[in-house]
Amino acid sequence: MLENRLIPCLLLKNKGLVKTKHFRDPVYIGDPINAVRIFNEKEVDELIFLDISATNEKRVPSLELIAEISAECFMPLSYGGGIQSVEEVEKLLKAGVEKVSINTAGLKNPQLLSDVASLFGSQSLIASIDAKKKLFGGYEVYTHCGSQATGWDPVKYARYVQDLGVGEILLNSIDRDGTMMGFDIDLISTISRNVSIPVVACGGAGKLTDFRDAIVNGGASAAAAGSLFVFHGHRRAVLISYPTRNEILTIFPLVNSITAV
Repeated sequence: MLENRLIPCLLLKNKGLVKTKHFRDPVYIGDPINAVRIFNEKEVDELIFLDISATNEKRVPSLELIAEISAECFMPLSYGGGIQSVEEVEKLLKAGVEKVSINTAGLKNPQLLSDVASLFGSQSLIASIDAKKKLFGGYEVYTHCGSQATGWDPVKYARYVQDLGVGEILLNSIDRDGTMMGFDIDLISTISRNVSIPVVACGGAGKLTDFRDAIVNGGASAAAAGSLFVFHGHRRAVLISYPTRNEILTIFPLVNSITAV
């Protein structure tokens, strides 16, 4: 396997795949099951699915759809969106999800994060942190699909969820989402330096070398992307892609030349 994880992060809305820009204006791009089958063929390391409307619509996770997605996946699957309780986490894990990603509910009810970590292990729990630049400097954590400011500084919140037992952080840049202009390296490096758990950088990837920047320069443990893996060309035609193992070796030659098998 390869040391550096490059993870497609796919967004669900009304049981279809969509892509956003700055967490707004979702555009339909296709069927999630078809996307999973293509990613299987491309030997993707893992997949992240986020239901971007579940929380705002006060819906529980769609277990039927998630189980269908999981049944098609040949790789580890993470899911986030609408999770409110330990019981829902248990159902998701039984449906084949390896990790659950919790955002809004974790801020509203931190005990949920502690309980999930205690019952199912830190390795099964991701804290999703959606961060946006403030007008006069610094960043702020947002919830409800980037629509509600919380007053939390991302560094303080990252440390907080780490202490609660979270095993990984999915760090989303609202400002870079869907722009394909590169990751926010300052944000990534600030969070990565201040926690000891893995940080998955997300938001802004537009070319393969952006992944190297996020991991080598930003200190992230992995990097995720949506647009880069589902769009092609300046007109953003829908075409699902993923780098070959040789391409990944080219991006990370010093690490992967040793660890690739």
